[in-house]
Amino acid sequence: MEQYEPDRLSAARLAAMRRSFRNGRAALTRRSLLRAFAGGALAVGGVGALSGCGIPAAGSTRGGVPADDHSKKEKTVTFSNWTEYMDVDESGREHPTLEAFTQRTGIRVEYTEDINDNTEFFGKIKPQLAAGQDTGRDIIVLTDWLAARLIRLGWVQKLDPAHLPHAFTNLSAQFRNPDWDPGRAYSYPWQGISTVIAYNRKALDGVEVRTLSDLLDNAKLKGRVGLLTEMRDTVGMTLLDMDKDPAQFSADDYDAAVARLQKAVDKGQVRRFTGNDYTADLTKGDFAACLAWAGDVVQLKADNPDIGFLIPDSGYMTSSDVMLIPNKARHKTNAERLIDYYFEPRPAAELAAYINFVCPVDGVKDELAKIDEEAANNPLILPDQAMQAKSRAFRSLSSAEETAFEEKFAKLTGA
Repeated sequence: MEQYEPDRLSAARLAAMRRSFRNGRAALTRRSLLRAFAGGALAVGGVGALSGCGIPAAGSTRGGVPADDHSKKEKTVTFSNWTEYMDVDESGREHPTLEAFTQRTGIRVEYTEDINDNTEFFGKIKPQLAAGQDTGRDIIVLTDWLAARLIRLGWVQKLDPAHLPHAFTNLSAQFRNPDWDPGRAYSYPWQGISTVIAYNRKALDGVEVRTLSDLLDNAKLKGRVGLLTEMRDTVGMTLLDMDKDPAQFSADDYDAAVARLQKAVDKGQVRRFTGNDYTADLTKGDFAACLAWAGDVVQLKADNPDIGFLIPDSGYMTSSDVMLIPNKARHKTNAERLIDYYFEPRPAAELAAYINFVCPVDGVKDELAKIDEEAANNPLILPDQAMQAKSRAFRSLSSAEETAFEEKFAKLTGA
């Protein structure tokens, strides 16, 4: 078994982790996005522990390492997911879509909400993956940038298309062909995460906002603009505003985007960089407008009629959390059947109605309308074709690029 030495984490990358633990994507719960994780001890202890283990450098692309598939004899599948990222019944104890899967197939799902942060979770499973051992999990859900790293390391299994007919047919176009997993050979999305511009209509007081440039340049918004602590979201939206493609940008393009943001910071246009705690600033009107995650906006709009959102003509950033089957998983076929199940319209609609993220499944609108007509007509949950066409993803980064880019972003944000 080839050995993988851990990367040395630069100060900038450790700072980025701390931002994420404190108030970034890692602080999001998957159902009630207005609640941050109780993260004090995790943020301090978690990052300190991670500095010793790191994430290995990516190796050459190669197939995963399967185990003997025990799916026929063992009617079970083990599924590790993020907290509050699954539908639950009124009792709060049962997951209706998982129960329906078991009733149909006879496959029992051992469902565990044991993922609070990408890097923390990777620290748990890295020793087994590096040693070619079973992690004890058949499906794991990780954010796309880390999924890309595992695929390059050869630590996840290649999927069998014969077991994924619904997934292949119903996968939305905007999620079909990421540069880190062309044709979805190793992964399928669980949910999409869109970055948009949100605003408080009352706080804008008649100021027109259509683009990110309006946030960065309009003097009437000085000190009332919020940007995100997540580098890929804030820089990605800036690249789009500068007519650059986040999927193909150069290092010079990145530097130009950071300089553009730095100019706005220096003149006091930006009140602060935040994680999902921007929800309080936006609701109170301390932010007249800000970069925001679509799942938050769905929740905020339901509680405050002054909250709205817009998609710039230049486009918006989309990332995703994806399902993977780790090497040596004992129940690969059962896992593929469960992945495929969530690309059927009915279970996909039930899940979307509950968690309010971007559904990656085409053909669910009619089913979702039976459950929640408002959700079925919400483009933040079911983007129409015009909105999908404006979706862009941040390209994969090498380890060296990530270190360099995070260092520059950390200086910009003051982290």
